[in-house]
Amino acid sequence: MSTVARAQGIFASRTFSLFYAGQALSYVGDGLRTLAIPLLVYHLTGSAISLGVTYALEFLPFALFGPIGGALADRLDRRRLMLLCDFICFLVIALFALAYARGVLTLPWLYAGIAIIATCAAFFIGGQSPSIPFLLGKDRASPAVAALIAAEQGANLIVPPIGGALFALVGPLPALAINAFTYLTSQLSLYALPTLGPDVPGRMPTVRELVADVSEGFRIVLADDAMRAVAMLSGALNFFGIMAFAAIIPFLERDLGASTTQVGLSFGVIAAGSMIGSLVAGRYGRRWPFGKSLVIAYAIDAFLKLNEPANVARTRLELARLRRARGGLVAAIGRQQRIGEKGVLDVGEDQFLVLLLVMQADLQDAQHFSERCAFCGGDQLRH
Repeated sequence: MSTVARAQGIFASRTFSLFYAGQALSYVGDGLRTLAIPLLVYHLTGSAISLGVTYALEFLPFALFGPIGGALADRLDRRRLMLLCDFICFLVIALFALAYARGVLTLPWLYAGIAIIATCAAFFIGGQSPSIPFLLGKDRASPAVAALIAAEQGANLIVPPIGGALFALVGPLPALAINAFTYLTSQLSLYALPTLGPDVPGRMPTVRELVADVSEGFRIVLADDAMRAVAMLSGALNFFGIMAFAAIIPFLERDLGASTTQVGLSFGVIAAGSMIGSLVAGRYGRRWPFGKSLVIAYAIDAFLKLNEPANVARTRLELARLRRARGGLVAAIGRQQRIGEKGVLDVGEDQFLVLLLVMQADLQDAQHFSERCAFCGGDQLRH
């Protein structure tokens, strides 16, 4: 059966359709929040360190609590677990919106709320992963997961540019309000489902039982050479990738003079790259050796990242050349003005040629810089 036919088959299930609709709306709200909150933190503090703390609190709970969420999902009623996680996230985002509207939202509040949301998300995903095979069976689980990933990537492609424009126009309040609303819709879709498993939910496990479950999961991963290598490599790359990701907003706004809307557009471009990669992997993944494909992909990523410092240095050099050229033009005009009523032609042939060359260099540098750095859009010329 083709992938398209299987994808159509999964939506014949009313329970999965409800689940999918709730999650698709939730991805829209999450896409707005994951741009609005980092922008808010950076605009409040102007600090890349504060932004880095924000991203750390956004991602590290997945590594710390993801295994615990999976262990809880194997024992507890997954529907209730996911409803509780969504309800807590709704409360946190609603409090964010209320506090911001009243002018009392502070950085410690943001840090604490982000950590709570990320922890709940880790538990939620722990419950979501086994719920899909429970709803549809193992045969239809893969296209169902692919449909959810496509919905998430589509939201990440479309939502950030809109979120950036909203933030630039009216601030983060609409994004927070929409995110709170989408958590409500997710809860409604989950509440409408009869069950997400397991067949016989158990009691809340003890700490010892949780430790045993998590340890067993790690033993399974570490016992397999391929799974162990992928897990360790992915963990290391994600750890350092968070550092690079945290630098995107300061780099775009401070170094390249990008507007908030352009920052959102950049996040959309990143999502577009992820979507293209997923499509290529889905089409050709089985034709290529898994290990070699990962090595090649990581090598390309490393090559591009190694060139980023050089590109930044060249961009800054061009900015410096542009400013020097502007300074030379101002100085030349100042000398001409000091001549008095004699006019520019009386400055002398050498000085007049220098003035023309400086003006030409100014125009050439401006054109070259605008071509090399579309994000600046000319904003840097006004500094």
